[in-house]
Amino acid sequence: MKELKLAVIGKDVSKSVSPEIHNFIAQKSGNSITYEKVSVPEDRFEGEAENIFARFDGFNVTIPYKLSIIPYLKKTIGDAAVFGAVNTVLSRPREGYNTDGMGFSMMLENNGVVTKDKQALLLGAGGAGRSVAKKLVDGGAQVTVFDKFAGSAKRIADEFQGVFATDEIELKKYDIVVNATGVGMHKTEGISPVGEELLSLCDTAVDLIYTPKKSRFLEIAESLGKRIINGEGMLFYQAYFAQCIYFGTEPSAETAKRYFEEYRKENI
Repeated sequence: MKELKLAVIGKDVSKSVSPEIHNFIAQKSGNSITYEKVSVPEDRFEGEAENIFARFDGFNVTIPYKLSIIPYLKKTIGDAAVFGAVNTVLSRPREGYNTDGMGFSMMLENNGVVTKDKQALLLGAGGAGRSVAKKLVDGGAQVTVFDKFAGSAKRIADEFQGVFATDEIELKKYDIVVNATGVGMHKTEGISPVGEELLSLCDTAVDLIYTPKKSRFLEIAESLGKRIINGEGMLFYQAYFAQCIYFGTEPSAETAKRYFEEYRKENI
């Protein structure tokens, strides 16, 4: 069995848990990999890019290089072409993929969240928000997106039918509220982008943040008896889909869910 050389590439991936997740998935799948963390300063990315292709069979791309990698590719496939952002690369054919949206969809599905004919409020219109908006619409939801930069929300609304931008969050019932702002982690830990008044009206609160495992946003929602989901599942599932691409295997929702449950038990 050939051992694939893989990596995660970003400005600072020193705290990334991608190696642990990918090694776990490979071991469960019976595949052989090595997986490195490669931090590249922004002023050195252009000079290092070709070396990365030469060193690794495939690699994952994170902040801030999901767009920067595209000029080095021959083709972007599926969601990568739709989103204009890449998180998974096959080195030899120079192909770029994006598994973030699929990871988000599987996270909802495996938590029993139905999106068809539901009203969703999306907080944050950055790269992650963009993929979330598209997948919610694909799942039959009507999406209202808010961002502190109104132009960012409007761009998503202009691009995807079924997405509507707002420059002020209306206090009304949303079935699903998704925090894709990043507020609640790092220097904003302990802060929620919205409060009790809005979350009391929703059914499900989803935070793409996975550290801390329970953000202030989710703490408030949980205290109100709402279903809460953090971003750990999305992180795991996007890695699972990436490995399916690396090894050319067909993804299975059932298998992915089983792997994730086993991973969580080992990493409580």
